[in-house]
Amino acid sequence: MEKAIKNKVSKAVVPAIDVMFQALSEFGAKVVPPKRILKMLPELFDHQDQNVRASSKGLTLELCRWIGKDPVKSILFEKMRDTMKKELEAELVNVTGAAKPSRKIRSEQDKEPEPEGVSEVVGPGHSEEVASDAPLEIDEYDLMDPVDILSPLEKSGFWDGVKATKWSERKEAVAELTKLASIKRIAPGDFSEVCRTLKKLIIDVNIAVAVEAIQAIGNLARGLRSHFSGSSRFLLPVLLEKLKEKKPTLTESLTHTLQAMHKAGCLNLADIVEDVKTAVKNKVPLVRSSTLNWVTFCIETSNKAVILKVHKDYVPICMESLNDGTPDVRDSAFSVLAAVAKLVGMRPLERSLEKLDDVRRKKLSEMIAGSGDSVAAVATSGTVQAARGSMSSVETSESSFVKKSAASMLSGKRPAPAAPANKKAAPTKSGASKKVDGAGRPETSRAIEPPEDVEPAEMSLEEIETRLGSIIQADTVSQLKSAVWKERLEAISSLKEQVEGLQNLDQSVEILIRLLCAIPGWNEKNVQVQQQVIEVITYLASTASKFPKKCVVLCLLGISERIADIKTRALAMKCLTAFTEAVGPGFVFDRLYKIMKEHKNPKVLSEGILWMVLAIDDFGVSHLKLKDLIDFCKDTGLQSSVAASRNATIKLLGALHKFVGPDIKGFLADVKPALLSALDAEYEKNPFEGASAIPKKTVRTSESMTSVSGGGLDSLPREDISGKVTPTLIKSLESPDWKVRLESIEAVNRILEEANKRIQPTGTGELFGALRGRLYDSNKNLIMTALTTIGGVASAMGPAVEKPSKGVLSDILKCLGDNKKHMRECVLNTLDSWVAAVHLDKMIPYIIAALFESKLGADGRKDLFDWLSKQLSGLSEFPDAIHLLKPAGSAMMDKSADVRKAAEGCISEILRVCGQEMIERNLKDIHGPALALVLERVRPANVYQESFESTKTITMGPSSKTSSKVAKAASNGISKHSNRSISSRVLPTKGSKPEPAMSIQDRAVQSQALLNVKDSNKEDRERMVVRRFKFEEPRMEQIQDLEGDMMKYFREDLNRRLLSPDFKKQVDGLEMLQKALPSIGNEIVEVLDILLKWFVLQFCKSNTTCLLKVLEFLPALFNLLRDEAYILSESEAAIFLPCLIEKLGHNIEKVREKMRELAKQILHAYSATKSFPYILEGLRSKNNRTRIECADLVGFLIDQHGAEISGQLKSLQLVASLTTERDGETRKAALNTLATGYQILGEDIWRYLGKLTDAQKSMIDDRFKWKVREMEKKERRSPW
Repeated sequence: MEKAIKNKVSKAVVPAIDVMFQALSEFGAKVVPPKRILKMLPELFDHQDQNVRASSKGLTLELCRWIGKDPVKSILFEKMRDTMKKELEAELVNVTGAAKPSRKIRSEQDKEPEPEGVSEVVGPGHSEEVASDAPLEIDEYDLMDPVDILSPLEKSGFWDGVKATKWSERKEAVAELTKLASIKRIAPGDFSEVCRTLKKLIIDVNIAVAVEAIQAIGNLARGLRSHFSGSSRFLLPVLLEKLKEKKPTLTESLTHTLQAMHKAGCLNLADIVEDVKTAVKNKVPLVRSSTLNWVTFCIETSNKAVILKVHKDYVPICMESLNDGTPDVRDSAFSVLAAVAKLVGMRPLERSLEKLDDVRRKKLSEMIAGSGDSVAAVATSGTVQAARGSMSSVETSESSFVKKSAASMLSGKRPAPAAPANKKAAPTKSGASKKVDGAGRPETSRAIEPPEDVEPAEMSLEEIETRLGSIIQADTVSQLKSAVWKERLEAISSLKEQVEGLQNLDQSVEILIRLLCAIPGWNEKNVQVQQQVIEVITYLASTASKFPKKCVVLCLLGISERIADIKTRALAMKCLTAFTEAVGPGFVFDRLYKIMKEHKNPKVLSEGILWMVLAIDDFGVSHLKLKDLIDFCKDTGLQSSVAASRNATIKLLGALHKFVGPDIKGFLADVKPALLSALDAEYEKNPFEGASAIPKKTVRTSESMTSVSGGGLDSLPREDISGKVTPTLIKSLESPDWKVRLESIEAVNRILEEANKRIQPTGTGELFGALRGRLYDSNKNLIMTALTTIGGVASAMGPAVEKPSKGVLSDILKCLGDNKKHMRECVLNTLDSWVAAVHLDKMIPYIIAALFESKLGADGRKDLFDWLSKQLSGLSEFPDAIHLLKPAGSAMMDKSADVRKAAEGCISEILRVCGQEMIERNLKDIHGPALALVLERVRPANVYQESFESTKTITMGPSSKTSSKVAKAASNGISKHSNRSISSRVLPTKGSKPEPAMSIQDRAVQSQALLNVKDSNKEDRERMVVRRFKFEEPRMEQIQDLEGDMMKYFREDLNRRLLSPDFKKQVDGLEMLQKALPSIGNEIVEVLDILLKWFVLQFCKSNTTCLLKVLEFLPALFNLLRDEAYILSESEAAIFLPCLIEKLGHNIEKVREKMRELAKQILHAYSATKSFPYILEGLRSKNNRTRIECADLVGFLIDQHGAEISGQLKSLQLVASLTTERDGETRKAALNTLATGYQILGEDIWRYLGKLTDAQKSMIDDRFKWKVREMEKKERRSPW
């Protein structure tokens, strides 16, 4: 569309606008990004064709419906002519109501249930459901382009102005900053010096200057958001201290700035705990109260998950402040506690509030209740009004008008519903009767019902009889009250007959249950009457189409007591089962826990648990909260002093084991040994059946649809350990003291034990990164401990481990290169844990890379092949194993007999799980002894010799004079297609004249696309990156892989040139690519990994002309990638960056210069954190020039991205080690880099340099002093 709107023909532009208009109106702003449309519109406003202008106005109005009028005005109106502004202002009056998408993309159609119409809006609880379907809210910040303010600030005279002696000049300088920072979105940059200056100005003697500085900070926070977080923490203590001032203007600006810093995401409650603790101990009461008021604001504007994490830090602060001598401080502390209670409830506060006296507790309760009522009232009224308004407007507008073109939005067509101006008040879901999905199919709507009221209200017998009416005969009711048991028995028998004869039972269920609970009631002594009562209740529960949960609540205590009596036990258990079928086992179990736990009769507990055993057999565990059930068994059942209750609980846990599996044992590890042995025996009687354990009965209510299905391992709860993986723990894992590191690893193991070895992946990314570092520890025992812990984390996390542990598996496999058998066994145990969590297919790419790694060693390679054979032997079919055929084939030619034997065993398993057909399709990947072995096993004996000879010819083709060999291969029955890769690489003989033939071929393919990415499978290629290119001379199989990929995706003439042995042809191929580069951006991205491999290949060759052409092309390529907003993937970086870094030390100065510029260009675009390890690898290079360039790059990275790479600054000791080199240039580069680090870090840099000799210290210290002098000359402040 972006290209189409630039078309010179107006008739082509209007349909393009209409397509964007229709996509936006039907799919909404979530699918169609409004930012790109906003960028296109300004040039359309001045279009010479009036139809284009009208369509652009219509598209603008449609944008207003989705993102609101204010963002559109602020972004677009300044770019319009005055006439256009007036026209649009007039049209915006007609934009009303709320916009909602009428269609969904396919992925959303699969995920989301059918939309439900709203017939009525009831209560505040319902409003949450209604609001959940509200239109997408667009943040205006995301629509704006970032604007650089540092450059204009430099030119404005700001730095001179802030140093002026006159307060008016200082104020004007800061006002200029405030004005520049008032834009919606500020481009990130180095604001550290600006913030240091503002920090001084906050405490300026002149109030006006201080106010202006504080307002500037607020504007910077709003414009930079998360990019201002570090500066916000730097400025916060001064801002809180300044709250002591009583001037209204200063107080107001401080309040607004502090609130802006939190709302913009610069500060979060977890970061500011220490600052708040300091502020509430300030001598000035105003600082204490104002700080607590700000904390209240932060809590009220945070979500529940955040407060659950931090309330333990803030409640003690407030409890201490409640004893403050100043009433305002005490009131502010109460406000904080009330805000916490509103979000997370009273339970987390109970223990702390026990210390309060009755007066304070009452005051707090009143504050919570008062705020809760007002919020609920506002929510309810707002919901009802919004629902009514949106229903009426949307129904009428949607039914009367169908949007077809953008111009149809203009006056005289119809009013356009708009997105709300106030983003905080989210509109509620409207009640359209029908809705059309992505395929245009109408869907029937269903009214959303409010949550069922489960708590029964009190009702007297007289009221029950009045409401009963004529449902039951009056004589029957009076007989039920009789003192004579025979009359009661006769009456209950009569009532049973009357109930069974009722036609409309559903309406009378609750009143009949209430009658039976009142008379004869649960205190009835006659067993026969009791039995009849239970039978009537069972009949009602099993017959009524909707049995209310409050009826279950009314009966549950009485029925559970009847279970304890052997005469009524069978009927009572049958009644409980009927309840379970009616309302679901989850509700019945939750209510029974409390009854059985508190009842004095031990048989209520033991017999109730036995009924639970039957219920689990009947209904499974998919409807149950397993953690609650296991906690009940541990805390109540197994702790009972009655043997019958303990035995029943053991049976219940055994029944759970059948559905859940052995993971249940982790939750019972702290049970007494005698009980554990009894549990193990019960588990053997109830072995894990997994998916084959099918429930016998189903639940009638909607609970069966909404609950989690299937049970099994994932039914067990997983604990969020992100709160326990603290920064202190992560730091301790990297401690220089091995004992601290060991203790930290053991702390991780304890966290897993406390979580019952069932954890969520949340917040484990840093943990994996820290444990990964321990795999390179100098202490071998620590490495083995870390391996065991990583395996434990993988087992505890399950399939979700794959995402947060990216790259860890490759480091685990590298440990197989150790010569100690015990170490390799630890690695294999970790792999066992890993494969149990994620399955073998996810591990294959990492295993292949490890098998091709030269450092793995014979023992490691042999162990890995044996492990693979063991894993494959347990599988009947596994197509992904075909990828292992190539590395296994290469290992058949290994020097070690053990490796060859292990590889042969692995190949046998690969043949078994992949099948003959797949193996034959992949024979080209193997050769030599492996090929002979495969052909012997998959082909008949008479075909074997011929096939082997022909395949052998193929593999030998590229290495000889080729003409006769190709002919021979063709005579052996190899097809023309299969020889294509060989013939395309045949060197021309002396007498041949290939040029005319090439030109003819070129003309034949000119009509084809330069790059054919139709069947590209880039994701699969990235997953299968198996080996790193060697920098000296790449392996033959690497070159063959590259040539195969290029032949598949590159046009024939381009492929022929790039793979030609003549460097001039290669230059011609690059020129072809460079000319087409602007028009093939998407295709380039799709085959970027293949191109990068080709560039690496050219880096490894010695031809300077071709290399310079490559270095001319690469900057243009990376500029294109930047324009396409594409960032190198990790696998692409792993292909290209190692070779680029190594070749930075090229012996030709011109090449070095171009390489250096290219490296800096890539570092600007690629993540500094991710590229840093490659540069550090270059510091270990044997080439002095490479080490010099890499040291310079480290300095460049520290200077540009100091904060970003702070976690890897320990690697500065590598740079420091270069100061001992004999080569003067190397020492000079290292010292310059360290001086740059000193400029950023100050004296803290010494912590990262490791152990230094006295000579090194002296040399580095001299350089630092020289740097200070240089900085002073430039009037820059010393870093400390």
